[in-house]
Amino acid sequence: MARLPYVDPVTAPEPVRDALERVPPLNVFRMIAHAPTALRPWMRYGGTLLSRLELDPILRELAILRVAALCGCAYERVQHEPIAAAVGATREQIAAAVTPGAELADVPATVLRLVDETVRDGRGQPDTTDELIDALGPRGLIELLLVIGSYHGLAVLMNTVEIDVDRADGMAVLDSAGPRPPAAP
Repeated sequence: MARLPYVDPVTAPEPVRDALERVPPLNVFRMIAHAPTALRPWMRYGGTLLSRLELDPILRELAILRVAALCGCAYERVQHEPIAAAVGATREQIAAAVTPGAELADVPATVLRLVDETVRDGRGQPDTTDELIDALGPRGLIELLLVIGSYHGLAVLMNTVEIDVDRADGMAVLDSAGPRPPAAP
């Protein structure tokens, strides 16, 4: 049971109610609504991370799942496993992402290594960072770091307030985030 009550959209101030009506009725949104001035900007930023990056959505989802695994955040894992599958991640990739210490090959392996380093050490190691600059370019690296940082912070919030895990509805969140660029071939 969550350590704070969830904001009830029915009794929430109008701006909060309006914001909550635009997204699926998930506990994460109703918990973040305790910070009403941050709710809409946070939702816009989250929508950007899910729908407007050039970063390959498979790499994004593998990074989110690894953050969830390292932080013990069941909420993120439950919501993002179906998203990872929907954007094209294989069962093997998803299994490796949610198993700390498990590895993949090529760029996905380097992405998981960067997540491991940033969560553990607070920074990526130079060799890992250089590999990702070569593979993704500066924009790709920065977008990946924004995803890692955002979902790491969200995992801390969720774990601290002991948010109750909703049924998997992450695809509705992804759909509400807006149009996405086509997946890489």
